[in-house]
Amino acid sequence: MIENKLPQSFTQFMQSSETSYEISLVIPTRNEAGNIEPLLMRLHRALKGIDTEVVFVDDSTDDTPDVIRKLQEWFPLEIRLIARPPEQRQNGLGGAVVEGFQVARGTWVAVMDADLQHPPETLPRLLHQAKKSGSDLVLGSRLAPGGDASSLGFKRLFISQTFAWTTRLTFPQRLRNVTDPLTGFFLTRRAALKMDELKPDGFKILLEILVSHPELKVSEVPIRFGHRNAGESKASVKETIKFFRGLFRLRLAGQANFVRFLLVGVSGLVVNVLAMAAFTELAAIHYILSAALATQVSTLWNFGWTERWVFGQREPRRGFLTRVLSFLAMNNAMLLLRGPILALLVDQWAVHYILANLVSLFAMTVLRYLLADKWIWNKNKPMEKRTTDMNGLKANTNKAEPFGYNYDIHNILKVASMYELPELEYFRVPALSGEADIRIRLERRHRKDSQRAEPQLRQSGDDIHYGEALGRYGFKITISNKERVDVAVSPILKYSPHVLYTNVVEPILRWGFVRKGYALVHAACISFDGQAVLVTARTDTGKTSTILRTVDNYACSFLSDDMTIVGRDGTVLSYPKPLTISNHTLSAVNANSSLTLWERIALQFQSRLHSKSGRKVGLNLSKSKLPAATMNAIVQMLVPPPKYMVHRLIPKVTYGNQ
Repeated sequence: MIENKLPQSFTQFMQSSETSYEISLVIPTRNEAGNIEPLLMRLHRALKGIDTEVVFVDDSTDDTPDVIRKLQEWFPLEIRLIARPPEQRQNGLGGAVVEGFQVARGTWVAVMDADLQHPPETLPRLLHQAKKSGSDLVLGSRLAPGGDASSLGFKRLFISQTFAWTTRLTFPQRLRNVTDPLTGFFLTRRAALKMDELKPDGFKILLEILVSHPELKVSEVPIRFGHRNAGESKASVKETIKFFRGLFRLRLAGQANFVRFLLVGVSGLVVNVLAMAAFTELAAIHYILSAALATQVSTLWNFGWTERWVFGQREPRRGFLTRVLSFLAMNNAMLLLRGPILALLVDQWAVHYILANLVSLFAMTVLRYLLADKWIWNKNKPMEKRTTDMNGLKANTNKAEPFGYNYDIHNILKVASMYELPELEYFRVPALSGEADIRIRLERRHRKDSQRAEPQLRQSGDDIHYGEALGRYGFKITISNKERVDVAVSPILKYSPHVLYTNVVEPILRWGFVRKGYALVHAACISFDGQAVLVTARTDTGKTSTILRTVDNYACSFLSDDMTIVGRDGTVLSYPKPLTISNHTLSAVNANSSLTLWERIALQFQSRLHSKSGRKVGLNLSKSKLPAATMNAIVQMLVPPPKYMVHRLIPKVTYGNQ
């Protein structure tokens, strides 16, 4: 029975037909009687030619629902009403929106306020942007270049920007390309929403969606925020408390063990630093050896607390002695990664050895938790039934492997990947038309790597395998070249997508383009009235700044910054990857204001780590028998390179295509 699944207010509402629409517009209302008719008039004019239903979800104490019912009788738009009784309003504006989602019948679901501050005329632009870019969600941003929120007034604008900045700082990765995560004006693909993951508490439902649906492709349309037509703002101290409570809940969702692990780690830092200082200062031992000895002391300390407090509620598959030895092995393996970091900080950058030790320990915290959670204290759970295909890859027989990220590069090469590839974001599409030329999936091999410690490259028939003797937790790939190119990668590359693209995908793309009659050449490209100009550099610096200055000052189109597709007939195709920037790059086009404060602070460390001197350390490591590719993946996972699309730096840029 439907009454068992939906609130009581849906009983009569769900008697309506199952007609489908292109857009279902969900509008939560509370005491907006004076706004309903002018809002509908503007919507009717703006949405001509777009099959639309309007769903009002009302929590009013005035006559707003009566006004809506009267308009239902004669207004040319399809209007539906959910009037929520007081006992069903505890989850606020966000809960009202979710109830609207549950009954929406459109392919797309849009959300806006009823007070006319969100311009109805922008809705067609949101829909156009979604279809053009293949986005799952398009938000109307007041804070994007070209947007305007001055109607809020100085005080409310300051508060709004502070909240947005706080939110982006709380979720720096998920919201790295979102300028206005707290806007209430957005459009999303209904089929992309997972209703059971939405638990709104307050009035910022978009943030809930962005955090709980990290797989969504998101884009923005700048909007001019209007003046309130009638009624009063719903923001209040109570709603503010709800917002911060929800922000805290979202940030810590499913991370209680990680927080405990961090606290144990902090106590272990104290033990480690004291032990290292004692070995270095009192026993006059070299700082690298002191770090190794201090690791043994802090490892035993951390194991005791991790065993009893962090994962004490679990029934792990491994025995106690195995867990002890595994924990010791994990922390000592980290020395392979910490050693080069210590050497870089102390010998190259003259950082004090105690501070350098702290930095290296902090850098390893996330990886140590992942290993402890997934390997040492892994839960005892039933094994899934699997089979093995002819390449040795384990296939889950319960469901097909999902390729959630699809990229179509000028209809020349098509890529289907289980992991996101930010460098190819410009070419991302909802689905591929035809088979993928390159497929990227998770490596699941029965056979263990050789016990030899050094990295190994081997070829078997059409397969190429590279591994660094670290199993699932190291850099490991298998490339199979048959009808298509199948690439199986280890899980660590999911969390280091720049390494996955640069070290694995791009070389395969170069080969794939050659087979199709094109070349992916190392050059930037701009065009003047259809005439392409390739720009190369003798050194490793200057090319990006030159291109940005040219695009900023001349009437030209941007095609690429680093790599360009060239056909055998001289045709040039765009290949706009994110740009790797530095302070020098920003100053070239006066783009400091394009980045948030957090991004500018992070840039200082990112630039040094990914500078020429930082890469020189990596080059020296690659000549050794150390797992250099794994170390590189971990470093870029913890400190990703500073990469931004060109429109973040030059909002007025025009992208060229061919």
